[in-house]
Amino acid sequence: MELTSQRNIILALLIAVAAGAWTLLIREQFGIAADMGMAMYSPTMGMKAPLFLAVWMVMMVAMMFPTAAPMILTFHRVQAGKQERGEAFVSTWVFVAAYMLLWGAMGGLAFAGAAGAELIAAHAGLSAATAARIGGALLMVAGAYQLSPLKDICLGKCRTPIGFILTSWRDGRWGAVRMGLQHGLFCAGCCWLLFLALFPLGIMNVAAMAVVSLLVFAEKTLPYGERIAKVSGVALLLYGAAVLVFPQALPTFQPMDATMPMDQMMMN
Repeated sequence: MELTSQRNIILALLIAVAAGAWTLLIREQFGIAADMGMAMYSPTMGMKAPLFLAVWMVMMVAMMFPTAAPMILTFHRVQAGKQERGEAFVSTWVFVAAYMLLWGAMGGLAFAGAAGAELIAAHAGLSAATAARIGGALLMVAGAYQLSPLKDICLGKCRTPIGFILTSWRDGRWGAVRMGLQHGLFCAGCCWLLFLALFPLGIMNVAAMAVVSLLVFAEKTLPYGERIAKVSGVALLLYGAAVLVFPQALPTFQPMDATMPMDQMMMN
């Protein structure tokens, strides 16, 4: 099979899997909202770790496969060339599996942080306004990171697949695993705080996920991606500051008795 046909098949599969993941997320958003009520607005949405991680991985497939496609296709092109020359060939899906393994580990950290935040909030008895303002501060941290040098370094790695291949190539199956993990780490370094910002915006808020997905895609693929990242950083800083003043501006804000403990709110 010609390289062009192989690339088209891989791209079609990536798009199809991502589209399927988006369809599942949209359907599950309404089901989770109906079943969990106010727990929908808690960091873990009332989920245990296995279900949270399953939802997280579906989110990552939906949001990251489109942005990772250039790197995946570049990896396959190099491997196809090695196969034509009679050298050791490694399936592209080994690279993809390692890439998703890294995001799975990030999901584990996200759950631990979310569960810890719920526990602290329950013991502190935070009001809705205070909880929203904490979310606003988190949005400002995400905005500041968009303007940081570390963000620039990670984004530069994600925007140049050929550059990553030239500097990080490893032969063999385990080399592909290492490359997938390393590229996933750069991607995580590029946008982990954008995903963290989904917690105050609503972890199953499909509209927020779509905006973050489009932003990550624009940063990594469009000619002025670096400038887009800076503009989004300023926007997050301004929005977070607005939430500090007007906590009702946060979509997850739920009016309640200011003295009502967080654990009681989540049980209602």
